[in-house]
Amino acid sequence: MSTVSLVPGAPGRVAARAGQTPVSSRRFRAERRTAWGLLSPSLLFFVIFLILPTLFAIFLSLSDWGGYDLSKIKFIGIGNYLEIFGPKSKFVTPVLVNTLVFAVIAVLLAVAGSLVVAQLIERMKAQGFWRFLYFLPVVATIVAVGNVWTILYQPAGLINSLLNALHLNSIGFLTDPKVALPSVAVVQAWSSIGTALLILTAGIKAIDQSIYEAAEIDGANSWKTFWSITLPLLRPSLLFVFITQVIGGLQSFAIIVVMTKGGPAGATTVAAYSMYQQAFKFGLWGTASAMAITLFVIIFVVTLIQLAISRHTGGDEE
Repeated sequence: MSTVSLVPGAPGRVAARAGQTPVSSRRFRAERRTAWGLLSPSLLFFVIFLILPTLFAIFLSLSDWGGYDLSKIKFIGIGNYLEIFGPKSKFVTPVLVNTLVFAVIAVLLAVAGSLVVAQLIERMKAQGFWRFLYFLPVVATIVAVGNVWTILYQPAGLINSLLNALHLNSIGFLTDPKVALPSVAVVQAWSSIGTALLILTAGIKAIDQSIYEAAEIDGANSWKTFWSITLPLLRPSLLFVFITQVIGGLQSFAIIVVMTKGGPAGATTVAAYSMYQQAFKFGLWGTASAMAITLFVIIFVVTLIQLAISRHTGGDEE
């Protein structure tokens, strides 16, 4: 038990409040200063490159600015938001619609594909090799991935050549407005399977094998085991994969630039590409910032919905 000094202003009185001796209190303060010193570079980086740009983007979304000269920024309130949601704007239709459709297709294909592949790899030998093979598209640059798939999608490319060999007509994967968006979404899903695969395989390996042994003794087949054991116990991993895939799908930009540049006839113009055009092509930085803030709100709301659904179904234990 520490001794409490009755002398006013004595250091022991301060230390007694925390149940510490003066020595331990000084040590705690020194450790706290050291911790803040070690954290300060990361916090400074976070403030400079995330907090300040976000606040500036919010301010720009309420302003009219052509770029470069900060003295020409003109505050206009919610004028940019009224413009992008106005009856003459194409931001809601087709841009936001394209973005949501693109994200839904890419997310469903990526999650379903990675789940199937993860299950198959668990039943194969040389699992590390197969995981490495599926992770290669993640390591490759998006420019290389986009160019390879552009060649595959060409009228004389490999995919159409296979269709012709089966006596089927060629498909304008990147020239038909009805097909272009799903075609690029397939590439987005294919290139992101590797990351989801690693997360899901780690989740599968974390499941206690004794549960599978007990199910096998009870006579459960592979499908019953997957549906009743693997899938429920993978919910935390699946939740993380869903959230990251949705964010990636809604923010897709580079693959659109490489493969279609928003065409044909705006069929693949998604929100991120539309922001790029508004800012760098037309010089409407306020409009682009309003679109960015709107997309951020959509992603935030979708993420909250996913978390709420997960908690409601018992996938996120507190």
